[in-house]
Amino acid sequence: MKIIVVDDHPVVREGLIAALAREFEVVAAFGSAEELLGARVRADVILLDLELPGMSGVEAIPRLETPVLVLTAYASDEQLDAVLRAGARGYLLKGAALEEIGRAIRTVAHGESYLDPRVASRVAALAHAPRLSPRERDVLRLLVDGNSNKEIAAALKVTERTVKFHVTSIFNKLGAENRAQAVTIAHQRGLIAR
Repeated sequence: MKIIVVDDHPVVREGLIAALAREFEVVAAFGSAEELLGARVRADVILLDLELPGMSGVEAIPRLETPVLVLTAYASDEQLDAVLRAGARGYLLKGAALEEIGRAIRTVAHGESYLDPRVASRVAALAHAPRLSPRERDVLRLLVDGNSNKEIAAALKVTERTVKFHVTSIFNKLGAENRAQAVTIAHQRGLIAR
């Protein structure tokens, strides 16, 4: 099974190559998404970090034809959502054991998806979370901080009427009847940082 490793940290990249070479054929390794995209190397799976110099891993994923297994140190809800929407077939945290990385590579190479058990429940919750627009998230964050519609409008440089529209939309999407309920529901569903 042929794999490509993409990580901007040379020590991590070389460590992965050495460890994975026992079971897989590492056909190439790169320190950036641009290097990967410029190469003409074929593989069964690309092991891709997200935090890269220049183009991020999330930006690169939709441009790749080879199945992608993300291996990253970060797992925010926004990042998980972006990675899965971009088309990655798997998501692992860098603390994963070598056996788990191998299992994930084989799973992705065989056309299936693989999620790190530490993030699987969060992905399931994201699938059921209401979809707030970026502007609605901005309004919700300011609402959580206790700002009035007038203060939110000033902070976002929009009219109070626009803020009222977004607040109503947020209430509808969350099933909330008032600000306090919206804040509580948003915290419960992990829609805002605690």
